[in-house]
Amino acid sequence: MSNARPPRLPRRALHGVLLLDKPIGWTSNDALQKTKGLLRAEKGGHTGTLDPLATGLLPLCFGAATKFSQASLDADKRYTATLHLGRTTSTGDLEGEVAEERPVDCDRAAIDAVLARFTGEIDQLPPMHSALKHQGRALYEYARQGVEVEREPRRVTIRSLAVLDWNSPTLVLDVQCSKGTYVRTLAEDIGRALGCGAHLSALRRTASGALSLQGAVTIAELEAMAPEARAALLRPVDCLVADWPAVRLDEEDAGRFLSGQRRRIQHADAAAVRVYGPDPRAFLGSAHVTRGELIADRLLSPPEVASQLGAPVPLTSATPAEAEA
Repeated sequence: MSNARPPRLPRRALHGVLLLDKPIGWTSNDALQKTKGLLRAEKGGHTGTLDPLATGLLPLCFGAATKFSQASLDADKRYTATLHLGRTTSTGDLEGEVAEERPVDCDRAAIDAVLARFTGEIDQLPPMHSALKHQGRALYEYARQGVEVEREPRRVTIRSLAVLDWNSPTLVLDVQCSKGTYVRTLAEDIGRALGCGAHLSALRRTASGALSLQGAVTIAELEAMAPEARAALLRPVDCLVADWPAVRLDEEDAGRFLSGQRRRIQHADAAAVRVYGPDPRAFLGSAHVTRGELIADRLLSPPEVASQLGAPVPLTSATPAEAEA
């Protein structure tokens, strides 16, 4: 009886975006590596870290989509945040030790008044228990050693704060905010303003830019699928920039644009546009428009463009180390 392990299937070039519903307890990188292995994808990345205690939307980019991941990183985010009023912790969330407990003596009117104060542009002090770097090291590394590092407040924008549920001491909020917002810090600041303190007891990301949890898949669901069913879940590369203005080029201009040449077009100046060839599915890349000139920013390669048009996905060889990743 042979104990030989079956050969690992080689990695392949996949291009697109998978909307993952990240489970609690997983780091964003753990979720990426697991999904990358299930898809047998050569190249992948995520579009913004979710803490292990957070769940919800984690867009994963594969192949050509990694070129446009910054658009999702820069996009507004939406969360369902659960606050436990009357209790503060050393980390601002469930992982920390209880620092103080106080009675909760506030009604819905008081909550609404405080939430109004935190809507719009606000300054946040980044938490010590965060991945923000100081002199090459993450702040949480200093925090674990009991070292407090001086931080500068950061300006963020809270687009809206809405109460989804209020059953003292639990307050559930719908939060729409700009990139860089620390919802844990927001929870602590709201608790402080209410006079009772608070910590973040649960967090679920529900949207990132135009992408939402609708159609997102869990790791367990991916594991139960056939390999090609997993690949069929990938959304087109341009879903990351779907809210940008579109420019369509004829075949000749498309070829020259892909070679990096500037093209004259009839279009108002724009900081970012998405560019297509004559085939509606042929996303060529991103550009900006200045004084009637279309200037390329990020381009797809010809094989990446061809992959959108139904060309077969080639399998490539993988080293043993890559196959295990």
